[in-house]
Amino acid sequence: MRAAFPGSFDPPTFGHIDIIERSRSIFDEIVVVIAENKQKSYLFSAEERRDMMTEMVKEWKNVTVTLCDTLIVDLLKQLNIKVMVRGVRNVLDFFYESELSMMNKALSPGIETIFMMTRPEYLVLRASSVRELAAFNGDLSALVPPVVVNALRKKYN
Repeated sequence: MRAAFPGSFDPPTFGHIDIIERSRSIFDEIVVVIAENKQKSYLFSAEERRDMMTEMVKEWKNVTVTLCDTLIVDLLKQLNIKVMVRGVRNVLDFFYESELSMMNKALSPGIETIFMMTRPEYLVLRASSVRELAAFNGDLSALVPPVVVNALRKKYN
């Protein structure tokens, strides 16, 4: 069984990697979907986010990375993927993700969403916090892999 893990991943963090690693042991294949919402502004381009994520998961043969600039459910139908994995850190994340799940269910009833709780060490890890810390040249080593640290340093220096 294949599953997708969609997100903006701006930038990808150890929290994202944790969800991918745990998901890949449950499903035969995980497709990480780098979403590009034209109404959002990103620090990194979709291609930069894809390249960082690809580097981060390269050791895992059952994980692939793709870009998506359409509705996620449309891509999943195209790829014949019926399960979407979503990471949640807290109750606020759950409410937000459950609303998205209901909207996706209305758009594509055949796609199920599975919520995976983050590990405790990643409860407060947010991509926006990583960007803010990087802007102030803070220590990022516990939050993101070296490939992301390097990319963030290039953006902010």
